[in-house]
Amino acid sequence: MSTRTTFAVWAPEAERVDLVRVAPDRQDFSSADEVSPLVPDPARGSGWWSSTEGAHDGDLYGFSVDGSPARPDPRSMRQPFGVHGPSQVFDAAAHVWTDQSWAGQQVGGSVVYELHLGTFTPEGTLDAAISRLGHLAELGVDLVELMPVAAFDGAHGWGYDGVHLFAVHEPYGGPAALQRFVDASHAAGMGVVLDVVYNHLGPSGNYTATFGPYFTDDHSTPWGAGLHLDGDGSHEVRRWVIDNALRWFRDFHLDGLRLDAVHALVDDSERHLLAELSDETAALAQALGRPLGLIAESDENDPATVAPTGGAGAAGADGADGTGSGAVATRPKGMTAQWADDVHHAIHALLTGERHGYYVDFGSPEVLRTTLTEVFLHAGTFSTFRGETWGHKVPGDVDGHSFVVFSTDHDQVGNRALGDRPGRPAHPGTGEVDLDLLAASAAIVLTSAYTPMLFMGEEWGATTPWQFFTDFTDPELGRLVTEGRTREFSGHDWSGIYGDDVSVPDPQDRATFDGSKIRWDETTAPGHSALLEWHRVLIALRRSEPDLASGDRSQIEVTWAGTAAEDGTPAVLALRHGSVLTVLNLSDEEQEHALDGTGAGDGVGASSAGPEVLAGWKEPVLTAGSLRLAAGAVAVVRV
Repeated sequence: MSTRTTFAVWAPEAERVDLVRVAPDRQDFSSADEVSPLVPDPARGSGWWSSTEGAHDGDLYGFSVDGSPARPDPRSMRQPFGVHGPSQVFDAAAHVWTDQSWAGQQVGGSVVYELHLGTFTPEGTLDAAISRLGHLAELGVDLVELMPVAAFDGAHGWGYDGVHLFAVHEPYGGPAALQRFVDASHAAGMGVVLDVVYNHLGPSGNYTATFGPYFTDDHSTPWGAGLHLDGDGSHEVRRWVIDNALRWFRDFHLDGLRLDAVHALVDDSERHLLAELSDETAALAQALGRPLGLIAESDENDPATVAPTGGAGAAGADGADGTGSGAVATRPKGMTAQWADDVHHAIHALLTGERHGYYVDFGSPEVLRTTLTEVFLHAGTFSTFRGETWGHKVPGDVDGHSFVVFSTDHDQVGNRALGDRPGRPAHPGTGEVDLDLLAASAAIVLTSAYTPMLFMGEEWGATTPWQFFTDFTDPELGRLVTEGRTREFSGHDWSGIYGDDVSVPDPQDRATFDGSKIRWDETTAPGHSALLEWHRVLIALRRSEPDLASGDRSQIEVTWAGTAAEDGTPAVLALRHGSVLTVLNLSDEEQEHALDGTGAGDGVGASSAGPEVLAGWKEPVLTAGSLRLAAGAVAVVRV
């Protein structure tokens, strides 16, 4: 039985709405094969229109408002011929699920792995990605985070220009392929998180204005008018967002959503959209009997993002109360977790020496200590990059697992001029990948008190860049994107990183996309295979060492000694998480680090037999009372 039995659409200002059926052999609305009027349907709500005709799996259709050209359904379940073509009914109930024993996966404390489907495999599809799930399971991944799959214009892109939020991008395999992927992930012991974008729609294929006031000039975002989330007529727009989110959980068995740039969801309602979504997600989690997580990307550095709503979602959407009573603030959002970019900036600036742009306030070991213990550097303090006081302090009782941290992600790589990854030479062929830098950054992230995330290929030190790419079918729009990208980066001083000869890759050039595909043959290459094993060992320690599994930030201590560079980079950095001490040699020379005064016997997993090396990069040597580390070496020690 189809999960959709009738055709319906919200068009509150229309005087007439027609259902336009399209024959199976057509791929566009060039001619109407069958037109029939819809009737007002007050039972669904004000402004809704519906048809008495049945909707069946595979039916192609669109809607015409007041005699205007037919357009796709704003709640289209499938766009088989692209974002401008007819919608297609999809029977989400047809998939025979095999994950009945899947109990779900909490977000907090999980190891998250972010991937982009188009560049994760040579084929760039969901079915091809299934063939790599074994690699992720062996690595120790708990949650696979897919970058956006909502249908967008063209064959390839990052996915943040989606225009059909309910449809799965057809080149990835469409909605049925997403169900197969989630089913297979659960069979492999991993949950799936989907990146969703509710703050804007892309510039090509957005026909929502034809149907109703989905956007409003009362609020603005970096992409234009804001989503109509408050005031008169906003109820159905809010439902459009919330219904979309719940559908991924219900019909696709997803375990979590990552919500893009929630600071751009401007909502002056008494109850913020995110709080409403949190409570409804919590109710659905209870009904389904498994945890459902909501991860927010926010630029606001505000613990209110993860503060309980006080309603049905007061324990967090996935049922884990990790926020602490001290985090309750004005208009709490109730998210399960949020990204903490300040931690990334602190790690990246310290290990690379970069201080341009938003890294200007980062780079010192003092800043790293602040972010590893207090989450945000800018917490009611002045941000040089923003030119104003920014952020709010995170109360001490807020669990570290409420914050997702990383040393690299799609933004931090793709928004560099050349899309170069950390440790990778800016210009191919000019040097080797700095595997020591990558081993150090992995150790900092994976032994922290936060929820760690990896970006695809990071685990073996991928040499391929990950660049900004698009495939807009409108040549004029494509030209504007290309020129805009060049203009955007011409205002940045990249000479200190790349030298004076910087040519920004053309997003519309197919080669930019193809060059961003990761190379799986590198996983067995010398050095890269060792880095892959290093990641496996560190992830395994998060499960075997009780203190590393804790999100208690009060257990974190950061100390340093010596100087490795003129910018103040320390020679030795020591990070303690309860009974586990991680020591990094950031210098070009062998270093000795005394273990005296490390507090042997403290912490849940402390050893009474004395210090023990749990993991080592470049063979650190434990002697009586000290560690000897070669240049670039890392040691993880139980003390």
